Formats: sequence, C-alpha cells, structure tokens
Amino acid sequence: MTLEQLRTFLWVARLGGVRKAAEQMNISQPAVSARITSLESDLGTALFSRGPTGVTLTKQGVLLRNHAEQIAALVERIKADVMPADSVSSLLRLGVAETVAQTWLPDFIARLHQTFPKLKIEVSVDISFNLRDMLLERSLDLTILMGPVSDFSVDNLDLPPFELSWYRPLDLADPDLSVTPVITYNRNSRPHRELTRELQERYGSTAQIFPTNSLSTGFEMVASGIGVGILPTVLGRRLVAEKRIATFDPGWQPTPLHFTATFIGEPRDELIAQAAKIAQQVAIEHDRGLQTPVPVPA
Repeated sequence: MTLEQLRTFLWVARLGGVRKAAEQMNISQPAVSARITSLESDLGTALFSRGPTGVTLTKQGVLLRNHAEQIAALVERIKADVMPADSVSSLLRLGVAETVAQTWLPDFIARLHQTFPKLKIEVSVDISFNLRDMLLERSLDLTILMGPVSDFSVDNLDLPPFELSWYRPLDLADPDLSVTPVITYNRNSRPHRELTRELQERYGSTAQIFPTNSLSTGFEMVASGIGVGILPTVLGRRLVAEKRIATFDPGWQPTPLHFTATFIGEPRDELIAQAAKIAQQVAIEHDRGLQTPVPVPA
C-alpha cells in the first residue's frame, strides 16, 4: 500500500468516478484504474461497486476512506511543519474577481512569491458565479470572490468589504432613476440582484439596469453619458479626481460587497490554506491603507 494509491483512492471516492479523478490528478484513466486495482489486490477486498453512472464505496471502502483521510491530513500537517517555504514548487490555480484584480491582487501575488519563491501561480479573472463553479469542479485551487460559498467541502475566509458608490456623468446633475439606466455588475451577481429589487420597489417597472462583466467598461459607460453607475468606490476615486465622472446621492446607498478567500477544505491542502490566509492579510492591509487619511501638503 502506497500514499499514491491512497491519494488516488480518495479522489475516486470523492468525485465518484475514475475519469473525474484522472482529470483532477492530471494522469490517465488507466493509471487511476491500475492504482485502485492494485490497492484492492493488496487489501484482498473490493473497495468500489461499479455502476453505469460511476462508482460507489463498498462497506470496506467506507472503512478505508476514514483511515485514508486521516493519513492524508497527517501528510499535509507534516508538509506544513517540515517543508521550508522556499522549497515549495507546486502550482496554485488562482481565480479572482475583477474588483480584487484591479485593487490588491498585485500585492497578493508579490507576497505569495516572497513567501513561496518556487510556487507557480496561474491566475484566472472571471465573475464570481463562474469562479464558484470552477472551484467546486476542482479546476481552481483558491478563489477570491463574492462569497461565501455554501458547500460542506468549502472553507471561506472573510475579507474586508468593498464600498459601492453612485456615479453620474458630469452633465447629468440630477439623474431620474426611474428612467436613467443604472450600470452595475453582471446579472449573475449579488449586486445586480439587490439592485433589481431595490429599483423596482422604489421606481417601478420603468427602471433600467445595464449589467457589465467589466468594471472598466462600466465606468467608461458612465463617463460617456450612457447612464449612472453603482460601482466600487476604490476604483471610482481616480476618475472623480480627473473630473471625468461625479458622485451623487439619490437618498439610499447600496450594500457593500462581501468577498471571501474560498478554497476546498475537504480534503485540506495546507499550501492553499496558507495562501488564503496571506490573501486575507493583504486584503486587511489594503483596507487599512484606504482608511488612513492622506496627509495634505502644507
């Protein structure tokens, strides 16, 4: 019995099939099948019941899974305690929402590289809806998204919120939100859902929302006079300072965006857990920097 056999057994058990396990482990299906067959031969018992839609654990398989999970957790603790950080050479598949990508992501990548110099980082920027699916499909290791993600296998670390502000074109001094388009996050997002409900309750069916997957495009749409926007305050400050757009107050404010550093916690990977904690630390430091008043030159 080897650690690779047990690791392969756990992936097949978790994902319910040889093909999915092979994709997750980046090895061939025959290699996965061979490891399982060898493990069953060593133990002298069948671990899976094969069916048309996948595999399920036998009674002996359930017993082995309990032991294998304890062994896997112990291996992760050993790696975390014994392996020097500068010797870690794994690949971290990171998924990030655009709000974070345009703010503290560079600082996070730099801190990761400083902590794990040999770590390879692959970054995907996408909407939170897609990032969640990719995480649960195990095609991403760590996601920074509008969370939390509710799943028994997932761990969420809370991050400081992003405030949202109202923005208008410079030549639209008093926007009528019953007819003026409101530009905001994509339609599969929490801000879009909350805004839709709020606008309909306050202004009726004539209110319009123009969703966008690109925050940069959203700000440009406001600047060009297409409509007003509910967009991140931290990203709008520069355009306000450049007098390309202006803030305004319609009498109510949107709920701040809640983000989490989210990763698969079962099985737990200590490297990914450490990366999530680093993300949390960098986000907190960035938020504190935003709260610190900038000194005015005498």
